[in-house]
Amino acid sequence: MTALTIFLIAVSLSMDAFAVSVCGGMRLAEDRKFRGGLQYGAWFGIFQALMPFLGYHLGLYFAAWVDAYAHWIIFLILSWIGIGMIKEAHEEVSCKVITGPLTMLGLAVATSIDALGVGVGFAFEGLDIGPTVLEIGTITFCLSFMGCVFGSYIGMKGKAKAELMGGLVLVGLGIKSLLGHYFF
Repeated sequence: MTALTIFLIAVSLSMDAFAVSVCGGMRLAEDRKFRGGLQYGAWFGIFQALMPFLGYHLGLYFAAWVDAYAHWIIFLILSWIGIGMIKEAHEEVSCKVITGPLTMLGLAVATSIDALGVGVGFAFEGLDIGPTVLEIGTITFCLSFMGCVFGSYIGMKGKAKAELMGGLVLVGLGIKSLLGHYFF
């Protein structure tokens, strides 16, 4: 995978965390937005890096058995996650104050569960997982931080477009993996 591909995957995976951070930022007091941005960025960035790491190691465990079908597995995983993001782009989201550690833990897991599947795909690609998850975590931290800090200015107007674009990118990358196996 190229650096651009990994970057696009990282940005796509960050879209759920970004949307939740925007929502949370809209409800924080003006003097708490920076601190809230750090909190959202840390929770989401850590979990967005942790999940593909776990998925990668699960994928390595099963890689020997499914190596001949890895391109199909990558295609199906990325397409399934991408189509889910495209569907979510059109759903209404209600915003409420989100600050408690248990709530943040639940949100961090929920917004990063798709990264677990992507991590499985990374195992089939033979990526160096360390720098990859560091990039995913850093991008998620930055986007979540910005989403929270600027949430009151951005509003939820950009949510649908961001999730739609992220979903389309993941589906496209899945198709690229499939076509790359057969034609390149």
